[in-house]
Amino acid sequence: MISSSEISSRLQRVLLKVQKPGRYVGGEYNQVQKDWRSVKTRVALLFPEIYDIGLPNLGISILYDCINRREDTLAERSYLPWKDMEDEMRSASIPLYSLESKNPLTAFDIIGVSVPYETLYTNVLNAFDLAGLPFLSAERDETYPLIIAGGHSTFNPESLAPFMDAFFLGDGEAVMDDLISCWQEWKRSGGTKQELLERLAGIKGMYIPSFYNVEYSSTGQVTDFKTNNSHAPVQILKRFAVPLPPPVTRFLVPNIDTVHNRVAVEIMRGCSRGCRFCQAGHILRPVRERPVEEVVNAIEEALEQTGYEEVALLSLSSSDYTHITELTQAILDRFAGRQITVSLPSLRIESFSVDLMEELHDLRPSGGFTLAPEAATERMRRIINKPVSTEQLLQTAGEIFDRGWTSIKLYFMIGHPSETMEDVAAIADLCKQVYAIGRKKIGGRVKVHAGVSTFIPKPHTPFQWATCDNTDAIREKLAFLRNELRSPGLKMTWADPESSLLEAWLSRGDRRTAQVIRRAWELGCRFDAWQDCFRFDLWQQAFAECGIDPFAYSHRPRDLDEILPWQHLGSGIELEYLKHDYEMSLKGEIRDDCREGCHNCGILTSYAAIKTGIKPGEWNCPPTHPKKKVQQEVN
Repeated sequence: MISSSEISSRLQRVLLKVQKPGRYVGGEYNQVQKDWRSVKTRVALLFPEIYDIGLPNLGISILYDCINRREDTLAERSYLPWKDMEDEMRSASIPLYSLESKNPLTAFDIIGVSVPYETLYTNVLNAFDLAGLPFLSAERDETYPLIIAGGHSTFNPESLAPFMDAFFLGDGEAVMDDLISCWQEWKRSGGTKQELLERLAGIKGMYIPSFYNVEYSSTGQVTDFKTNNSHAPVQILKRFAVPLPPPVTRFLVPNIDTVHNRVAVEIMRGCSRGCRFCQAGHILRPVRERPVEEVVNAIEEALEQTGYEEVALLSLSSSDYTHITELTQAILDRFAGRQITVSLPSLRIESFSVDLMEELHDLRPSGGFTLAPEAATERMRRIINKPVSTEQLLQTAGEIFDRGWTSIKLYFMIGHPSETMEDVAAIADLCKQVYAIGRKKIGGRVKVHAGVSTFIPKPHTPFQWATCDNTDAIREKLAFLRNELRSPGLKMTWADPESSLLEAWLSRGDRRTAQVIRRAWELGCRFDAWQDCFRFDLWQQAFAECGIDPFAYSHRPRDLDEILPWQHLGSGIELEYLKHDYEMSLKGEIRDDCREGCHNCGILTSYAAIKTGIKPGEWNCPPTHPKKKVQQEVN
């Protein structure tokens, strides 16, 4: 194995040949570097994207902080090099290494791979190849690092199953101590890798794919899913942290400009809205909020530790944070005159959201106001459970312009099976109405930007049984909208239909998809999330060579009673609840916000229970609902 000193020496010879060498040297302010000889366990956190995108990732920041708080363990980071650096590394025989110590990834005990979205899958394999790691878990014995993956996309991890030793479902903070302790006990015992995996299988939320066999029909449907090891549970349920641990405050200050140079404080995790298309809103339940004082103190400490001048208060729906008004006032009282900006993303479409941003007038960032109606007709909004009236949206837009904003960005989604061209045309009409309101109030300075994405029926949502729209139909709808929104003051951006189709294939895939991912990587697929790198033709070739019809994943209707590839993995929401919600969508029926009353989805029996501090395992539904014990393991 190559030494860290040799890697450092070789790096010196190649760094001046590449763009942005600051991506590859480490040494950032607030970096944690421990003596390798003084710790029992060494963890590499691998984010399979370039440094510019990976460094600000809050999930990696949380795990980096969490692990490094243990005296007996260290965590170091590794990101995927850009193409120029990859060429130089391969030419100079430099394996993928950690930024802190320059040790190769093969020198670590555990490698934690963060996979937040599916178009990183070929990047994961490229990272393995650069690190000198065999692709298949079955080819790696106990002399190799244990490789565990997590992140939103791994709630259906089957497409990556042959490559990973284990997956973790849920909040990473909830499992780290158990994982590290389990590994240390196994190491002391001198056991085999099989014995390590059996120990891991006993940790709540941990999924060992090699302990399960899948059977398929001649048409590719899953017909059976069985355990092959007595240590493996029949179903794996996610774990979540209650309460949320203290926020990260010692953020790494990057060597170069990154996509976000800011303090990010998560004020709330989870969402009670129940938008049927939103995977994050379902897999991150239940709602957990941080106290106002904790948030404000974290901001204060993080600003002092980093020197950043921008703060983002993160959540899936900031306006739903119970004490948002109190928090806004506390931030104003503490930071007025400090020359910082504070952003509140993910605001509801209502006057209250505008009032919030107006209160932060002196601290808010310059630029536009963002709203996400998702659909432009009330019929479609009922289907997707986004109950916002057009009148309410237009009223909110008017108040935004009245308060001094000159631009509004509206997010829409096209391609739902129930959508008609009238629903698509309504998107253009709504943008024009918003523009007309702005024109009337502030004149020619008004700008309206429509961001249009394509519907993908994600696992663990009520729409997981739905189908994708035909790609030709998506192109037709996009062409129509582009033509309608050509007027001055109107702008449109959109997701590439083929990129969305690939995301659907991978997010809804099964274990057979793994061979396609490997073949796509062999054909040269890398950085599939980057439009200038994306090669749809190579992916089509990979599916064809593997004899798999990708459209069976995206366009075949699913029967409500068939076994889904991810059905053995539990987000905590009961399958029957999702089925019922899907049936409600077909009828255009709305399901109220969870805060209006518990719907017995199964994840928690009451939002109020968390806030009142009832002990884990003792949460019950409100008196108006049947009592039901929580089924999840709570940390």
